Amino acid sequence: MGMYDQFAAAYAADNEVNAYNALYERPAMLTLLGDMHGKRVLDAGCGAGALALEMLERGANVTCIEISDAMAKLAHGRLGDRATVHVADLAQRITMCADASFDVVAASLVLHYLEAWEPTLREFGRILVRGGVLAISTHHPTMDWQNAGGGYFETRQITETWCKGGVPGSVTFWRRPLTAMIAAFRSTDFVIDTVVEPMPVAECAERFPEAYISLTTAPRFLFFRLRTPS
Repeated sequence: MGMYDQFAAAYAADNEVNAYNALYERPAMLTLLGDMHGKRVLDAGCGAGALALEMLERGANVTCIEISDAMAKLAHGRLGDRATVHVADLAQRITMCADASFDVVAASLVLHYLEAWEPTLREFGRILVRGGVLAISTHHPTMDWQNAGGGYFETRQITETWCKGGVPGSVTFWRRPLTAMIAAFRSTDFVIDTVVEPMPVAECAERFPEAYISLTTAPRFLFFRLRTPS
């Protein structure tokens, strides 16, 4: 059972429309991914399928993995037969995916739930073709450090209570410094194409002015576009 099972429907509904996901993270991830027409894409940690649907509409062939049964059911209900949704833990071997079977892996706000990135990155490298793309969004290391305190250079577990649509849920994730992120990429032979600290889309200023000011003043998420060696 994934931690999001406790408030999956409420979280998914909020994710559809809020400033941080709908008007900041998801548009930035789609920009980072670029042209997806005809690409075989793994949505690693698909949640309720919002990003997967966007990728399908851009012509991608999408396979999804999600640890939460409740979220996976929401994703399947949204995507229907257009994508396959597997329930699996990204901390384990991705046994349902063959070697070199994907052109792109999209890991949207998922890696910070893993204590160790290297085993999962090796699996992503295994299932990607040579020169394949891995697009990652994750918590910005300065955001969690400022919010939770402690030493910036330590990797440590953080548990918070989030309330979505009036429904509370306990969420546990790991914060790590930028140095540790880069070291994980280097140790698994990924090459960094670009690093992005994005801005929210203009619509955010109209709909959520306070969030817009916050997002254009301090970073919340950090994005990487990586490639396997070609």
